[in-house]
Amino acid sequence: MFFTYLRRELRRRRKAALVVASGLALGIALVIVVNSVSSGMNQAQDKVLQSLYGLGTDMTVTKAAEAPKSGETGRPRFEFGAKDDGEEQSSDRVMVQGFQTLASSTVAKVAGQKGVADSVGGLSLQVMKVSGEFKRGQFKQDQSGGATRQGGPGGSGGQPQGQVEGGGASFDVNSYSVYGTDVAKQGLGPLTSSKVTKGRTFKTSEADAKVAVADTSYAKEKKLAIGGTVKIKGVKYKLIGIATPDSGDAAANLYVPLKQAQTLAGAKNKITTVYVKATDSQQISAVKATIQKNISGTTVTTSADLADTVSGSLSTASDLAANVGKWLSIAVLVAAFLVAGLLTSSAVSRRVREFGTLKALGWKSGRVTRQVVGEAVVNGLVGGALGIAVGLAGAYAVTAISPTLTAELGSGAGGGARGGGMAMGGPGMRQSAGKTLDIALSAPVSATTITLAVGLAVAGGLIAGAFGGWRASRLRPADALRRVE
Repeated sequence: MFFTYLRRELRRRRKAALVVASGLALGIALVIVVNSVSSGMNQAQDKVLQSLYGLGTDMTVTKAAEAPKSGETGRPRFEFGAKDDGEEQSSDRVMVQGFQTLASSTVAKVAGQKGVADSVGGLSLQVMKVSGEFKRGQFKQDQSGGATRQGGPGGSGGQPQGQVEGGGASFDVNSYSVYGTDVAKQGLGPLTSSKVTKGRTFKTSEADAKVAVADTSYAKEKKLAIGGTVKIKGVKYKLIGIATPDSGDAAANLYVPLKQAQTLAGAKNKITTVYVKATDSQQISAVKATIQKNISGTTVTTSADLADTVSGSLSTASDLAANVGKWLSIAVLVAAFLVAGLLTSSAVSRRVREFGTLKALGWKSGRVTRQVVGEAVVNGLVGGALGIAVGLAGAYAVTAISPTLTAELGSGAGGGARGGGMAMGGPGMRQSAGKTLDIALSAPVSATTITLAVGLAVAGGLIAGAFGGWRASRLRPADALRRVE
């Protein structure tokens, strides 16, 4: 009897049922779209952070660079004393990039902390090579590329890469980054954010071998090929692989075994960064606090800290989705639930004669209430189905259009990386300041979102049923007689 009466009433009141279902569908569709877009924002942000951190890295441990002492600029200087006019000369300077060095033993200390699943050390270097022809006098070259001549007119300024002429000299400045990686633990750290597309990666037996992997952009610029060699501070390294970043910029131009990087920099048993993976992603803050407490003088940076430094349209859109989108969804849902409840209550009021007659025939209030709630729940499920369909269509449209968002890395973060990049997170910050990444936005719909939509549909039906049931429970057989009169 319940289902027969339910089916008949839903057919007879199709328009009213459609209005209630449509209101619920609008709210549910908006929730699906907002949740899907927010999920897409998170994925886009993860891509940005992966380009800085490396896959699987939850936090980094570093030590901030010391401020230059009084009277020092903190910039390396190159001196050239030409013996003969036009003589070709060159000078390399290998510098630790961005941070003070840590003892290699710090890796083991970090690994021993509660909540740490794995850790690995790396050494970030910057190499500057100045070469050219110098005439009479001595020239000094600093990190910004400027040249000065002692005993004569000052030379012209320059830049990190390119050709500089002036002051009786013509020379090239070439600056590039080198990252020393632990070949025994290649599953953690910046190199994991790139995929070796040509050649191979390091073997565990190459802990101190003169081999290198080049970033694809750098290899193309310098016309490097697998099997060829690249020279760093006069040492030749065989190029064994070319790596392509999964997203954004590469962590470094060249990757070499950690021991080789330490030798080049004269930093035996030193590292700049410890990359850490936590045992539980939900306990990252606790692990961070533990490391900071037990290993003094270090700075621990999590992916959440880095996320706060991402700006641009990605950050703006993410804020809109998280704040405006969330509250708009809540407002629309509340309005939809309220309208559904009022419409259901109003529909019950118009059925006073019907329900009064049923009560006069022996229907109890509970049975009438269950009938009204059943109709409302069905309306809610219909609205949920419509809302899921519309929401999926909206999410698909966003993914199909794939609007491009920009993310600026480390803007305003300041710090010790070259060019004013962020002073945290390791070599991935090498070119972060002023750099933008283009990220294609998608709107993936998860099973959790669909489950949430179904739950909202049932909740909407129950709320509407509660309004209608309350109104129906107050009806008396006399109401039907008054309506007839």
